[in-house]
Amino acid sequence: MSTIRRSIAAVRGLFQRRRLEADLDEELRFHLAMEAEAQVSRGASREEAERRAKLKLGGLEPTKEAARSARGYRRLESLGQDVRFAFRLLRRNPGYAGAVVAALALGIGANTAIFSVVRGVLLRELPYQQPGRLVVLHQHKPLAPEEDQGFSVPDLEDLRRRNHSFSGFAEYHSMWFNLLGHAEPERVQTGVVSANFFSVLGTRAILGRTFSPDDDKPGAQPVLVFSYAYWQRSWGGDPAVLGKTLQMNDHPHRVIGVLPPVPQYPNDNDLWMPTSACPFRSTPQTIAARQGRGYNVFGRLRPGATLPQARQDLDTINHALLAEYPGDYPTGGYRIDAIPLLTELTARARPTLLLLLATVLLVLFIVCANVANLQLARLSSRGDELGLRTALGAGRGRLLRQLLTESVILALLGAALGVGVAAALLEGLVAFAARFTARTGDIALDGWVLAFTIAVAIGAGLLSGTLPALTASRAISDAMAAGGRGGTGGPGQAGSSRLRAILAGVQVAVSFLLLVSAGLTLRSIWKLQAVDAGFNAENVLALQIDLDWAHYKTKPQRRAFHHALLEKAHALPGVAAAAYSSNYPLDGLGRGTVGLHVEGRDVAGANLPQAGFRIASADVFKTLGIRIERGRGFADTDRDGAPPVAVLGHALASRLFGSEDPLGRRLRLSWDEKTDWRTVIGVIADVRDLALDQDPGGAIWVALDQYPALAGSLLLRSQRDPQDLTAVARTLVRDIDPRQPVGKVETLETARSAALAAPRLTTLLLSAFAALALAVTVIGLGGVVAFGVVRRTREIGIRMALGADRGAILAAVLREGLAAVGAGVVVGAVAALLLARVVARLLFGVPPTDPITYLVVALLLVAVAACACLVPARRATTVQPSLALRAL
Repeated sequence: MSTIRRSIAAVRGLFQRRRLEADLDEELRFHLAMEAEAQVSRGASREEAERRAKLKLGGLEPTKEAARSARGYRRLESLGQDVRFAFRLLRRNPGYAGAVVAALALGIGANTAIFSVVRGVLLRELPYQQPGRLVVLHQHKPLAPEEDQGFSVPDLEDLRRRNHSFSGFAEYHSMWFNLLGHAEPERVQTGVVSANFFSVLGTRAILGRTFSPDDDKPGAQPVLVFSYAYWQRSWGGDPAVLGKTLQMNDHPHRVIGVLPPVPQYPNDNDLWMPTSACPFRSTPQTIAARQGRGYNVFGRLRPGATLPQARQDLDTINHALLAEYPGDYPTGGYRIDAIPLLTELTARARPTLLLLLATVLLVLFIVCANVANLQLARLSSRGDELGLRTALGAGRGRLLRQLLTESVILALLGAALGVGVAAALLEGLVAFAARFTARTGDIALDGWVLAFTIAVAIGAGLLSGTLPALTASRAISDAMAAGGRGGTGGPGQAGSSRLRAILAGVQVAVSFLLLVSAGLTLRSIWKLQAVDAGFNAENVLALQIDLDWAHYKTKPQRRAFHHALLEKAHALPGVAAAAYSSNYPLDGLGRGTVGLHVEGRDVAGANLPQAGFRIASADVFKTLGIRIERGRGFADTDRDGAPPVAVLGHALASRLFGSEDPLGRRLRLSWDEKTDWRTVIGVIADVRDLALDQDPGGAIWVALDQYPALAGSLLLRSQRDPQDLTAVARTLVRDIDPRQPVGKVETLETARSAALAAPRLTTLLLSAFAALALAVTVIGLGGVVAFGVVRRTREIGIRMALGADRGAILAAVLREGLAAVGAGVVVGAVAALLLARVVARLLFGVPPTDPITYLVVALLLVAVAACACLVPARRATTVQPSLALRAL
C-alpha cells in the first residue's frame, strides 16, 4: 500500500509542480530565517548569520533536489523530458517518423484485427448462465469415432435417470417447416427441443417467455419461440408478434417469446418448438424406438462435478445399457463423450484463427526487425549528438531510456493508426469467421482489444528499439572510455552493420516461413478447385421445395405434386433436363443415413452397414451430370407398384460386394418391411456432395415415385443462364400450390463456389500477410545494402582508383546482400519443416513438405532480394574515385 501511495503522490506532484515548488521555497526560506536568527543570537552579524545558515542547510539547489526526489515525481518528470525531446526529434525527421509509423500501423493493425476475431470467437465466455458447465454429448461407434450416431428418446430418458454428474439434459434436433400467416408462406428452420432446453442453457427470452413443462405435454397447444435474427429479419423487430397465431403443420401455433441474439449450435434456427408439437418426434413409434437415434443432447454439469467425472459416469451408463439391451447396440456398444459447448462451437474456427494470429505476429516481428534496421541507420547520423550527451554526463542507462522512449512513442503512434486499419479490416474478417462458427456476434474492437493493441505497441517498441539502443549506447560508452566522442561516422558502425545484416537474415527466414505456408494453401486450393466432384455444376439451378407435411401426409398426395412439378418443369423453355432430389451436391445441408440389409446375409440391426440415403426422380443423373458406371439410372417406369429399385454409389457398391457384380443384388432399408427388397439396377460414380475435401462415403439412391419425399429440391439444367429460370420456376410452384413456399434458390456453380469460400479466404489472408512480410523484408534488405554502400564509399572509391572492375564491385556488393538471404532461406526452410504439422490440417492433396513449393518460394525470395539489392549495388559502381580520394 505504501508503494501505491507513493506512486499516487508522485503523479499528483507532477501535476501540482508549481504549487509544490512555491511551498518548497517558502519552507526553505523559513528554515533559513530560523537558522539565521539562531546565529545572530549567538553573536554573529546578519550577513554572517545568513551565510552560516546556507552552509548548514548544504546549499539551496542540492536541498531542493533532495526534497524533489523524496516526493517521488523526479523520475516521472525525467520521463516527461524524454517524451518531449523524442517528439522534437521526430518533428525534425518527418520522413523517418512517417515510414516507421506506417510500417508499425500495418503490423499492429493486422494483429488488432485478428485478435478481435480471436477474442470474440475463442476467448469470450458464451452468453449463457455459467457457460463453463455446458457440454454437448456425442455417441460414437468404437470403430467409427468420426460418425456421431446421436441419441434416441429412450437413450435420453436413461441418461436422465441414471446419471450422477449432470443437473439436466436437453434434447435437440432441427427441421424445416412451412410457416403460414405472415405476408407470404415461409420456409423456416425450426429447432425442436425439450421444454427444459433453454433452462439448461441458461437463456431467458427478451420478449415473452420460453417453454414450460406444460408446453411439452402430449396434446398441449403448439407454441413457438422466435430467434432474434428471424424476428428482426422477417418481422422488423415488432413486439406485437407476441401472442400471434401462425399456421404450421396444419395446426395453429402461438408465438410466446423472442430469444436474445445468442450463438446457435449446431444449426442457425429461425424459430423453436417443443418436441410435442413436432409431427415426427411426437409419434409413439419415435418415442419408443431405442434404435431411432439422431437427436442431439446438451447437458449441464452439477456444481462440483468435473468433466472427467462426467465422462466416467457416462461410460458406466453406456455399459449398463449395452448389458440390458444388447440387440439395440452394436458389438462393443457405443462410446459417449461430453465436449464443452465452447469447444464445440469453435472447433472448426480454432485452428484457422490461431494460424492467422501466429501469421500476423510473425508479420509484426518482421516489421519490428525492419524498424530496428531503420533506427540503426538513423543512429549512424546521431553520433555527435549522443557523444555530446555522454560527455555532458548522460550515463548509458539514460541514453538507453531516451532511445527506447523514442521507439515506444513511434509504436504507440503506429498503434493509433493501426486501430483504423483494424476497423477497416474487421467487417471482412467477421464475414470470414462466419463460415466457421456462429460466434461472430461478439467480435468487436472493445476495451480488451484496445488494451491488447497498446500492449502489442509497447512490446513492438521495446523489441524494435532495444537492440539499436544497446548497440549505440555501448559503442558510445566504449568510445568515451577510449578518450573519443563517437565521431561523425556514428556509433559502432562495424557492430551496427553486422546487426543490420543479422536482422535482415531473420526477416528473410520469417518471410520464407510465411511464403511457404501461403504457397502450400495456394496449391491446395488449386487442387481443390480441380478435384472431380462427380457431378457437372454448369448451368444447373436448384430450388429447395419442402412440402407441407400437413397437406401432403399421404404418398399419393406427394406423388401428385411431384408429377405436376416435373411435368411443368420439363415444359419450361430452355430446360434441357429436370429432376427432383432429396439433396443436391454441396447444398450445405446434412445427409440422412440408413442401415442396409443385404439379401443372404444375417446381420443384427445395430451392426448393419450404414450408407447415405438419397431419393431422386428419373433424369436426376442426367441433370446433375453424374456418370453411370454400370447398369442404368432411374426411369419413368420405376413407379409405385413396379419392383423397388436402387442405385448405388461406387464406394458403397465396393464396400458391400467387393469384386462381385452388384447388379441384380437385393437390399432392404433398415426401416422397410422385410419383404420390401430393392434390386440394384445401377452403379454411379461417387459424388463429393458434402464437401469437396471429403472422400465420398457412398450412398444408396431410391426412386422418388417408389419413396415419395417430403423435402427436396427441383433441379433444372438450362440451355442458357440458369438464373433466368428463377422467376418462372417460382411461378410454376405457386401455380401448383399457392401455399407452398420456395426456399433457397441457387445455381450449383454458386454452391460449389461457396464450398470453396472458406479455404479460398484463408489462402487469400495468408497470401496477403505473406506478401506484406515479403515487401517489408525486401525494403529492409535494400536498406541494409544501401547502408553498406554508403559506409564503404571511400573503400569502393579507392578500389576503383586502383583499377577494380565495376562488375567486380557490383558482384561484391550483391554477394554481401545475398549472403543474408541465403542464410535466411536455410533457417526459414528448417523452421517450415519443423512446423509442417501446423499447416497440414488446412491442406488438400498437397503434403506440408512439398518440395516444389519450397523450391519456388526460395527462388522467388532470392530473385526479389537480388532485385532489391541491385539498385544500391549499381549505385556503388557509380562512385567517383576522385571524390572518394579527396575525402581522405
